[in-house]
Order: sequence, then C-alpha cells, then structure tokens
Amino acid sequence: MSLVTLKNLSVRYGARTVLQDVNLAIEPGEIVTVVGPNGSGKTSLLRAIIGATRPASGHVTQQEGLRVGYVPQKLHIDPTLPITVERFLRLPGPVPRAACAVALEQAGVPDLSKRQMSQLSGGQFQRVLLARALINRPDILLLDEATQGLDQPGSAAFYRRIADVRAETGCAVLMISHELHVVMSASDRVICLNGHICCEGTPEIVSSAPEYRALFGTGTGGALALYRHEHDHDHDHAHDETCGHDHNHTKAAE
Repeated sequence: MSLVTLKNLSVRYGARTVLQDVNLAIEPGEIVTVVGPNGSGKTSLLRAIIGATRPASGHVTQQEGLRVGYVPQKLHIDPTLPITVERFLRLPGPVPRAACAVALEQAGVPDLSKRQMSQLSGGQFQRVLLARALINRPDILLLDEATQGLDQPGSAAFYRRIADVRAETGCAVLMISHELHVVMSASDRVICLNGHICCEGTPEIVSSAPEYRALFGTGTGGALALYRHEHDHDHDHAHDETCGHDHNHTKAAE
C-alpha cells in the first residue's frame, strides 16, 4: 500500500486555483522530488499532504498509522534565547536523550547536542531540523525547500545525507526545491509541477522532457551526474513516462 495517495487533488485560494487534478502516490522507501517554478503549487501540495490546507476537491489518503517527519523551509529562533540543541530536540514533549543522540547521528551532526542553537551555522541549523524530524522514526520525511540559504556544496552535502538517511532507515522522502541539479540527482522519481503534474519519471527522463525544458530552460540537465548518489537497491515505478500536454499557465501565488 502507498504511504500517501493524492487523487484528483485541487487546491484553491479564493477564486484562484493553484493545483488542479493532481494524482500522486508515494511508495515506501522512495525519494521523490517535486520541482517547479515559483507559484507552481509546490508548497500548497505539501501543505495538503500534511493536512494544513484543505483540498477544494479530490482526496489525500495516508496509510494508517503513518509517521511523518517534516523539515520546514525555515524556522526562526530568537538569538537571545538560551536553548541547547538537545533541549530544542526534546520540545515540545519528553524525548529520551538516547533518541536525540541517534537522530543527531543520522543527521550527520553527532557532536552538537550541547551547542547553543544561536551558535549554529546555517548548515548545522538545517541538520538539527532534520534530526528533529527523524526523532520519531518517520515512515516518510517531508522537506520544504530545506536548504534555502545554503551554498551549493552545503546543499549537495545535505541531500547526500538525506539519501543516506533513506538507505539507513528505509523511510520515504518527498522534497520540494528549486535546486534542480543537486536534488534531482538524489531522486528515484522527479515530478515537474506547474499547477498540475506536467511530467514525471527518473531524473534523466524528466530533464529531457519538453515540458521540463519549457519551464527551466535547456541547460538545466547538465549537472545531473555531478552529485549522483548510487544506491544498492532499485525501485519499480509505474510512471517513468512523461505525459504530453500543452502547458501554458499564468503563475499563481502559492
């Protein structure tokens, strides 16, 4: 059974439709990346999945008992607030210290537990947010532009860690991003979104699709191999074909 299934999902804000008839299923253990221009509905898609946005029509179904980990786009913590990484990880409820240590290890920052949150670099801060998302051993990890503000090497390292987390824990990953080269190379499946699903498939299939190139330009596929992360297992997907439609859309705010 799929972890999350979207069937004919549409999302509207007032009279404006930001998502139309989206059909999508996330399978156990796969890494799925959603890419699309600003205003394409990426964040709205994620909000619908976690229940923060109510669909105008269609359905979102989660596997019973699904554990979800969420890494937000950004989180502001008052720099004058004295709070250690471990204390942050144990909010809002009691979390065993051992679980914090395991999560920090999985996030690749095992030595930060006693550091003040205000003293972390941007990359360290995002790793701590990842650790917090991993504490409850999620079945699926959701990332909303999780490397915004990091440079390209930092982003590449973060996404390599995500691939390692998937390999170590078996959790599925659904992430949205503008960082096409880095993110797509770590993905089993890429979904190109512009108000609806324009095309989907492996990174190689999507990067050569006319719909993708119309949105992002012809040079966006050149760096795909640079951060290729090899896995020792494969995923069988039924949607490794691109769909052919005429996609002329006016951008809508997410």
